[in-house]
Amino acid sequence: MDKTGIIVVSICAALLALWFVEQQKQEALRRQELATNQVARPILPTAPSLPEPSPSSFDTNIAEQTLALTNGRARYTFTSRGGGIESVDLLDQPETVSARWQANQARRNKNVVSLNARASVPILAVLGATNLIGNGNFTLTETDGVVVAEKNLSNGLRLVKEFRPGSNDLISASVRFENSSALPIHLPAQDIVVGTATPIDPDDTYFGTYGGLMWYDGVKSQTANLGYFSPATRFLFFFPRTPKTGYEAGMGNVSWAAAYNQYFVMLAMPQSPAHEVLGRPVDLAPFPGIEQATNATLDRGIQTSLVYPRQTLPPHSRVERQITLYTGPKEYRTLARIGEIFHNNADLTMNWGSGLMSFFGIGTFFAKLLLSAMNGLHDVTGMGYGWTIVVITVILRGLFWPLMAASMKSGRRMQALAPEIKALKEKYKDDPQKFTQKQWELFRKHKVNPMSGCLPAVVQMPVFFGFFTMLRSSIELRGAHFLWVTDLSKPDTLFMIPGLDFPLNLLPLLMVGVMVVQAHLQPPSPGADPSQQKMMRYFPLIMLLFLYNYQSGMALYMTVSTLMSVIQIRFTRLAPAQAQPPAPAPQKSKR
Repeated sequence: MDKTGIIVVSICAALLALWFVEQQKQEALRRQELATNQVARPILPTAPSLPEPSPSSFDTNIAEQTLALTNGRARYTFTSRGGGIESVDLLDQPETVSARWQANQARRNKNVVSLNARASVPILAVLGATNLIGNGNFTLTETDGVVVAEKNLSNGLRLVKEFRPGSNDLISASVRFENSSALPIHLPAQDIVVGTATPIDPDDTYFGTYGGLMWYDGVKSQTANLGYFSPATRFLFFFPRTPKTGYEAGMGNVSWAAAYNQYFVMLAMPQSPAHEVLGRPVDLAPFPGIEQATNATLDRGIQTSLVYPRQTLPPHSRVERQITLYTGPKEYRTLARIGEIFHNNADLTMNWGSGLMSFFGIGTFFAKLLLSAMNGLHDVTGMGYGWTIVVITVILRGLFWPLMAASMKSGRRMQALAPEIKALKEKYKDDPQKFTQKQWELFRKHKVNPMSGCLPAVVQMPVFFGFFTMLRSSIELRGAHFLWVTDLSKPDTLFMIPGLDFPLNLLPLLMVGVMVVQAHLQPPSPGADPSQQKMMRYFPLIMLLFLYNYQSGMALYMTVSTLMSVIQIRFTRLAPAQAQPPAPAPQKSKR
């Protein structure tokens, strides 16, 4: 291995080692906190309009009452403790578990995705001062598919919640505060829980990045993920960052708030904008049947709440908060339709990302186009999403074929000019400026564009960004099969290597093999920087490190795309082309 290769591999190895050490530090810190029971609900900065933090537990001396309703697509379990929705089981979303945890599958409690299941506070629980919530226990009744939770307090305040599940994954809900006394009641600030963002399964290693809270102010959305609250998070691995104990935002402009993970969302859309949105990190119950989670982020969730300011209720008056809930998959077409109905851009909960996460908007634009194309092709042909990715990739490569062919032909003409370029370089070795001038004159003379080799990559880069952005958030890939791949949203782990506890993922290895073949067939351009040429040799290694434990859908796209490049290179080489530059026209002799 040459010097450049040693440097590249060393840097990659050092970064991986640094990342591993940092992850172990975070894990150790989190385990220590759990063992010593030092993790408590964070104390948020006091503000006149915010409720005092209240415990997330309820009086367990009173027997819990539960009630379940189903609409065929979801099962809603209501609880008297908090008077809200304890969990939402999505009946058409099977739980998927990779090879690492399949041995524990028999001990799992449920075989479908369950939202808010491991949280200690139900959806639409009201938190706040003690004179607002009392012991936190409600009375549940159900009539004609409408669930009512009621609670009477000693000061004459009565809390009534109504839930009307519909057939479209939407729930019409209301939270009503009634003053049944002859005296005014000072109503404290209310913290109405939207839900708790939690990892879905033990393989949900992306939760720290793709899970958290989101809210919309009528113009743009804002997010806060688990890293926002983590005490062990370090900027660029090295510099400690002050952990946040809570997230607080909004000024009477909260159009909606959501608790989300990579593929599912609990979205609360109040009829009138809420005052503020509040986020708190909370501890979660362990996964059923799993003795130890893969990392500390799986034991943490983010509780999202709508906040309403304190006010005074006159005698025999009431105030009501009407809220529409969506609890289900982050399916783009469904969320876009909800956004059209409520005029609130609910599809932003797809969390395409912003800034670098969405490649500054490029990834978001192409992600929507590619997702629409993928869904359309799937609906028309009925083929699985794996084959849909293959077909779309082939179509895209076909569209770029003329550009690739022109680029390769230009590269072959440049290869033919290599001896002349070498001679110019030797002739003007002491005058780099003169060499550059003569080199460009040679290119113009033979109509060769040295930048043509970069053009295909530049044109295809937005498509790559779009695929990367789309595949990391597409619920359609979750549980989708392709050949040996059982779930395109997870790595295609065949088995865990005995003794190493390391997964064997085949698709990334095939991707690297095809990339090596491509690099062998595609010689470097004459005059290219030798150090850059050496760096490109190790590009497959970098991609392997990047995609080995990523979603197999992305590795499938990269494998097929690179394979198409190999086919194009072979086909273009077989096509007739002028391998040598045209000879200059003979000059007429002067008489």
